[in-house]
Amino acid sequence: MQRDISKISLLILDVDGVLTGGEILVDDDGKEVKCFNVRDGHGIVMLHRVGVKTAIITGRISKAVDVRARELGIEIVYQGAHNKLKVYEEIKKKYGFKDEEIAYIGDDVVDIPILKRVGFAVAVSDAHPEVKKYVHYVTRAKGGRGAVREIADMIIRAKDKWEEIIERYLR
Repeated sequence: MQRDISKISLLILDVDGVLTGGEILVDDDGKEVKCFNVRDGHGIVMLHRVGVKTAIITGRISKAVDVRARELGIEIVYQGAHNKLKVYEEIKKKYGFKDEEIAYIGDDVVDIPILKRVGFAVAVSDAHPEVKKYVHYVTRAKGGRGAVREIADMIIRAKDKWEEIIERYLR
């Protein structure tokens, strides 16, 4: 389904299965460890450079998520969100976004309520099959393996800001 994604002003991300490959590593001390993709992170930074905000909504709670969000400049972070739709509505109200200005990337059935509302609903390629029924786009890349970067690049190009981004690296 073709969408006008040039209007996207906020990209909301799930964590496990989207920003990570979905694995949860627990060390001998019971500490959770997550593996994030550097290109996904750079895509988030580039979105910020063209004025697109990013947010995280995740059902789990992890220090690693807080650390990574700070590194990338993601200011809107909700962890322990067992009702993701309620958090989504809270973000919309607090920051003044409309559904059509928001993109969301998810991978599992808990993401469907938000995916049904946003202007650009995305599933990673290895998302649960049921999730793919509710999205406008399925990435070529898997979660934690470049899917976020794929969408970041799409949004930047749709906003006609790609050359502006590349020019920064040519100086």
